[in-house]
Amino acid sequence: MSIPTILTNEMPADYAALLVGHFGLKPITAASGWYLCWADQQLVLRHADLPKQGDILVDFASAAASYRRQFGGGKDEAIAKACGLNKKRDLHIVDATAGLGRDALVLASLGARVTLVERNPMVAALLHDGLRRATLESATTELAGRMQLYFSPALKALTELPAADVVYLDPMFPPREKSALVKKEMRAFHDVVGSDTDADALLAPALALAQYRVVVKRPGYAEVLAGKAPQLVVKGKNNRFDVYIKQAIK
Repeated sequence: MSIPTILTNEMPADYAALLVGHFGLKPITAASGWYLCWADQQLVLRHADLPKQGDILVDFASAAASYRRQFGGGKDEAIAKACGLNKKRDLHIVDATAGLGRDALVLASLGARVTLVERNPMVAALLHDGLRRATLESATTELAGRMQLYFSPALKALTELPAADVVYLDPMFPPREKSALVKKEMRAFHDVVGSDTDADALLAPALALAQYRVVVKRPGYAEVLAGKAPQLVVKGKNNRFDVYIKQAIK
C-alpha cells in the first residue's frame, strides 16, 4: 500500500489542513509515486512517473455519472434488485467497501441513503472531495445529501455503525492472470489500495449489522465469500450479486 501523501501546492491552506488532519495524509513538497494534489479546484490522484495514467478523482456530477443516473436501468438494474430497491426506495445501505463511490452513487440515485465506508486514506479523501463538490452542484445536491462518508476499515465499521437495512460488499478481487489487461484505473487502485485479504471476515459482521440482507458483488469467476452459499444470485452484465437474506423487506 502506498504512503498516503498529498502535494499541498496551490491548495487552499485550510482545506489542505482539514484533509491532512482528518485522513492522516503526509504533506509533501515534491511529487513521487502516487500522491494527491489540487487541479482545477478538485482533489485528484496522480502518479509522478506515469503521465499517461491520467488523473483519478471522484466526480458525482460527471457526464458518465449523469448518464448512468438517467439511463442506467433504474430499479431494473441488477444491483437495485439485489439490494431490494425494486421493493422499497428509501433503504439505508452501508457500502462497506466504497472505493470511488460508483455503486454508492447508483444506490443513492435510486433513493437509498448510503453510508460509504472507505479505509484507504487517499481514496477516502477523494470521496470527501467528490461529496464536497456534489453539494455545490444543483443537479447533485439532493443526491449528495443521501450519502455520508465513514472513514474506517470495513471490519471496524461493521461493528461500530448502527444497524442498517442492507450491507453491500464489493471487496477488491485480483484479476485472473490470463484476462485482458485491467483498466488503467483499476491497475492504479490495486497499486494504491492493494487486495482485500480480509474479505471473507467481513461477511459475518455484515450479516449481524444488516436488518434485511447482505449483498456481495463478485466477478463471475470468483468463489462465494467465506465459502457461504447465498440464498439468491442476481446476475449483472459483468458481475454477479450474491444475496444473503435475513428477512423479507417490508
